[in-house]
Amino acid sequence: MLGGMEHTHGHDHHGHTHSTDPACALAHGEVDPAAERRTLVAVFASPVARYLLHFGRDLGYQTVLVDPEPGRVGPDDKAQADAVATAIGPDVVDGTADVVVTDHDRPELGSMLRDAIGQPARWIGVMGSPRHTAPHIEALRQLGVPEPEIARVHRPIGLNIGSRTPPEIAVATLAGLLADRRERPGGFAF
Repeated sequence: MLGGMEHTHGHDHHGHTHSTDPACALAHGEVDPAAERRTLVAVFASPVARYLLHFGRDLGYQTVLVDPEPGRVGPDDKAQADAVATAIGPDVVDGTADVVVTDHDRPELGSMLRDAIGQPARWIGVMGSPRHTAPHIEALRQLGVPEPEIARVHRPIGLNIGSRTPPEIAVATLAGLLADRRERPGGFAF
């Protein structure tokens, strides 16, 4: 066992090594990581959103930045996103999409989440400390969103690694999304 993954290697008739473990094959570059389509939608331009999009692209995500105020989206934000949009709709969110709201203090929080909930997103979450009230719940209730739909929104999000800086928060969030996609606990227990 290496890193909790069992590696099984074999040889083809040319003597080339190949692995039968899909994760191992991917690590050795034998599988195209893009074969699993996935989209990362970062809502609201922010330092955390920039790192999410940057690292997300490296992880094989199609990256989309959504901000209803185009003036908030700078050149550094655009450089990290494959696409930039001002609204959440079917052209932005499909069944492969993980939607991460990166600022829970923006006045558009409720409407952006309502729009995300109305799409077939795989996962929707809002950043914020678990020690503080979740403002998205009241915002969605005021917009008439039913409780079962509100319950689709995750908070807190990401793995509990004690992250404090924007890049650490982005890494924790993406690690949590990968663990959720692969139905893993996201900790050191295997």
